[in-house]
Amino acid sequence: MTTDIRITPIRASGRIPEEASLFGTAAARIVRRFHRSIPGYAPTPLHALDHLAGHCGLARFWVKDESFRFGLNAFKSLGGTRCIAAVMAERLGLDPDEADYAVLSSSESRERLGDLTFITATDGNHGRGVAWAAKLFGMKSVVYMPAGSAAERLENIRRLGASADITGVNYDDTVRFAASEAERCGYILTQDTAWPGYERIPSLIMQGYLTMADEAVESLDGEVPTHVFLQAGVGSMAGALAAYFADRFGDERPIVTIVEPHAADCIYRTAEADDGRLHAVTGAMKSIMAGLCCGEPCTTAWKLIREYADFSASMPDSTAAKGMRVLGNPLPGDPAVTSGESGASGAGLVAELMMNPGSEAQRRQLGLGADSRVLCFSTEGATDRANYRSIVWDGLFPSF
Repeated sequence: MTTDIRITPIRASGRIPEEASLFGTAAARIVRRFHRSIPGYAPTPLHALDHLAGHCGLARFWVKDESFRFGLNAFKSLGGTRCIAAVMAERLGLDPDEADYAVLSSSESRERLGDLTFITATDGNHGRGVAWAAKLFGMKSVVYMPAGSAAERLENIRRLGASADITGVNYDDTVRFAASEAERCGYILTQDTAWPGYERIPSLIMQGYLTMADEAVESLDGEVPTHVFLQAGVGSMAGALAAYFADRFGDERPIVTIVEPHAADCIYRTAEADDGRLHAVTGAMKSIMAGLCCGEPCTTAWKLIREYADFSASMPDSTAAKGMRVLGNPLPGDPAVTSGESGASGAGLVAELMMNPGSEAQRRQLGLGADSRVLCFSTEGATDRANYRSIVWDGLFPSF
C-alpha cells in the first residue's frame, strides 16, 4: 500500500538570512513578555500522546493545542496582537519591544492615537486574530476573505466588530485587493505575508508566533524533539518557528518538515524546483485545509524555511482528515485534541507515515523511527464546526 504523499528535501543556500535574528530566543523572550501583559493570557497545553507514540512506533509524540488561545480557537491572535501593539507603540514614539498592554490601552494612548483602522485578507484565523487585537486596543478593523470561505468563520470575525466580507477571488488576489483598499482609504495593511517593499509588518506578525514555540519548549522540560512538523500557507508561522528552533537548539536542532495540501503546495514546489525563484499556485485552491490555501510564498518566510527546514511535504486532504480523527478519538490514556483541518495536518502526516506499511521509504527519508521524538502544532480547533463534524463523525468531505 502506498500513499499520495510527496516529500522533497529543502536545500539550504548556506547563507544566514539577515532576518534570522528577528526570530531567535531573544526575540521570543520580548514577544512573550508582551503577551503575558494581555488580560487572559495563559500558555496553551502541550499534550503528550504517549499511547499514540507507542502505537506509531515513536519514542514521543507531542501536540501543542492552540484551540485554547485567548478563547479564539486558534493561534493567530499572537501575531495580530504583536503587530498592532508595535504599530501603536511606534506612533506613540515608544519602543515597540518595551510597551505593554497597560500602556497601549490607556486612555492617554487612545486619545493621542485617535482612530486607526487595520485591514487584512485572511482564510479565517488570521483575520479573526487581527479583529480581536484591534478590538482589544480600541481600534477598527476591516477583513476580506477569499471565495469559498466558511460562513461560520466570517461571522466569528464580524462578531468582534470588524467590517468583514467574502470576495469572489482566491486568497492571493484577496490580499492584493486588501492592499489596494489600504492605500485608497489610508488604512494600515496588516498582512501575514511579505513581498518586496512590504516586510516590516509581516515580520512583526511572524514574531508573535514565537510565543507558541517558546511555550512548547518550556513545557518539554528539557526534552529535545528530534522532529518538528510545521504546516504552511504562505509559510509565515513555519519560517518563524524553524528559525526559532535553529537558534534555540543549535547543533541539536530538530529535523523540520513543512506540511501543505496538494492544492496549495507553493513551498513544496519552490523547494522541489530549487532554482532560486518562488513558485506560486494559481487559480482556485480547493482543500479542506482552508487555512493553508495560499498560493504565493511569503518572501521572508521562504528565506528562513530554506535555511532552517529540511523537508517539504505535499499531501492529500485524506491525510489531514486522518489527523483530525486520530487526535479527536484518542487511544485510552491519551487526551483528546479537537483539531481543525489545517491544525491536524502535521499530526495526520506523522500518523499516516508511521501507520502505513507503504510509507517505509518516506520514514527512512525523514529519519522517523523508534527513537524519534515528534512535536506537532495543532494551530486551530474546530473553527468550522459543521465541517469538523462531517469529517470526524461521518467520514465525509466537502464537495468542491
